[in-house]
Amino acid sequence: MAYATETATPARDNPVSFFPDSLATATARGMTLHTPKITGAQGRPVIRQLDEAAINRIAAGEVVERPASAVKELVENALDAGASRIQVDIADGGKTLIRVTDDGCGMTAEDLPLALSRHATSKIDGSDLLDIRSFGFRGEALPSLGAVGRLTITSRAEGDAAQIACEGSRLSPVKPAALTRGTVVELRDLFFATPARLKFLRSDRAELQAVTEVIRRLAMAEPLVGFTLRDVTGGEARTLFRADPASGDLFDALGSRLASVIGRDFTDNALRIDAERDGLRLQGYAALPTYSRGSSAQQYLFVNGRPVLDRMLYGALRAAYFDVLSRDRHPAAVLNLIADPQRVDVNVHPAKAEVRFREPDAARSLIITALKSALTGAGHRASSTVGTATLDAFRPEHVRVYQMDRPSPASFARAFAFQAPQTLEGFAEAPQASTFAPPNEEKAQPHDEQPKAHPLGAARAHLHENYIVAQTATGIVIVDQHAAHERLVYERLKRQQAETGIRAQALLIPEIVDLSPTDAARLLDAAPALAEVGLTIEPFGGSAVAIRETPAILGPVNGAALIRDILDELADSGDSTLVRAKIDAILSRMACHGSVRSGRQMRPEEMNALLREMEATPLSGQCNHGRPTYVELSLHDIERLFGRR
Repeated sequence: MAYATETATPARDNPVSFFPDSLATATARGMTLHTPKITGAQGRPVIRQLDEAAINRIAAGEVVERPASAVKELVENALDAGASRIQVDIADGGKTLIRVTDDGCGMTAEDLPLALSRHATSKIDGSDLLDIRSFGFRGEALPSLGAVGRLTITSRAEGDAAQIACEGSRLSPVKPAALTRGTVVELRDLFFATPARLKFLRSDRAELQAVTEVIRRLAMAEPLVGFTLRDVTGGEARTLFRADPASGDLFDALGSRLASVIGRDFTDNALRIDAERDGLRLQGYAALPTYSRGSSAQQYLFVNGRPVLDRMLYGALRAAYFDVLSRDRHPAAVLNLIADPQRVDVNVHPAKAEVRFREPDAARSLIITALKSALTGAGHRASSTVGTATLDAFRPEHVRVYQMDRPSPASFARAFAFQAPQTLEGFAEAPQASTFAPPNEEKAQPHDEQPKAHPLGAARAHLHENYIVAQTATGIVIVDQHAAHERLVYERLKRQQAETGIRAQALLIPEIVDLSPTDAARLLDAAPALAEVGLTIEPFGGSAVAIRETPAILGPVNGAALIRDILDELADSGDSTLVRAKIDAILSRMACHGSVRSGRQMRPEEMNALLREMEATPLSGQCNHGRPTYVELSLHDIERLFGRR
């Protein structure tokens, strides 16, 4: 490695001087600090046109990062071809074999060589790059795969089937093949032409999990298409994932697909989302707050059916739940944002996982508003998994279960009559059989508190001065009185604040905060939203800002620390709910101190009044921290605990 100008270069301009080792030492250790340039006769770098193989390998480095990337591109091509069933076979985590078979429209023998040419596509004509209505449009996937692997395409559109092979960007002649319909794309020895990339791949198991996740996301995006994923390592096919085509309308088909992909627990505890605003539409399912997860693994977002990983959209999802979940819990949701393609730019990254909205505020506002409205409309509803967890805690490890039908009232009467004690000499006469019969429900319950009349039933007991036991038409409800009343008071305080507004406290001396120009611009863009929660910020020359007012409810605040926390949140998600969260935290503490405490004995009318208010208050199914306020157990489940079912 030669550096002809090293001696004449000052130390501050010499790249080698920034390293602790000398050039000789670095070279001896095998370190390459610079790549030598190709120079001409006068020592200037020469601009050269790269050959087609090098261009394809460079493009492949952007499009195909790992086997999962290749699977994604090939399956999306099959979906664009109108396939109704797609089968994916992989071996060794996709490193040695990826085969995608579909029943789509196929390609002719004349199309095959063109399909392996860079930037050749049937998805767009190039006249309008903002009117993209398909998964693929770049025309880079197939030539990129052919540049780094051994690619074979067999397809049939009309007439006879044809096959073409590509290895290291070298095309073989098209030849006849046998295929009934559709296309089969087989990729072997991925990255054989770029062996350095193989070193960056993870284990076969990790790559297999990544491929499975890609198929799961695409299966949720297209519920009317059947998907099958098989591992054929060692020659024996093992089905890893299967989702048959769903039927019915949009929500029925999507619900059925989500039940098979995510699980029945999610669909049983999710709310249907269908909202439209400003020309945007949001559809899908969002889980109840009490079905929260420990990570964001069950958050799936789509834009026009395309799986995306967009920071702004995930931030909007988190903002919609921030008032009903603690910071260490995450909501679960599957949402598709539908927009005119002219308002969404998907040509941002070769992997097409990122998008840009023309009106990002409109998209964010729709997600937050739609989810908050759905959660509020759910009222006091809590997830069924709460009751299941309770039953699991009750149930011993080994329970003998036997079938037993629930007797009718008449059977009860005869049984009690048979069990009635006989009259003995010196004792009073035994009661009549009717005395031991189950009391009539009308007589047993107060006439104004029938269990069937209310979702949360009628209070029947108060245990440990904290838990209300209520009888419903189909079981029992156990309510944590403090958690439930805390939520009720909290919602009442928020309603009062919404009616009167958030009062701002003007600072006698404005607090000046020096920021970088970028941070100052970002903060001032958010100033109108911050003013709505009582934080007034104005420019103060250069890149400094002045804090004029702060929310009165917060009391004395460290303005500089608050501003920097807000900036961190703006950089992370594009929006800040920090001030709102601080205000709500104070209201939550006020609600905690103003609610019924544990240990206070409640009268029956107080317990029933609490139940009625819970039924009328949105989000009363969980406390201010996202924990359930009540547990519902069905009579069927209770009988199972005693082996009666």
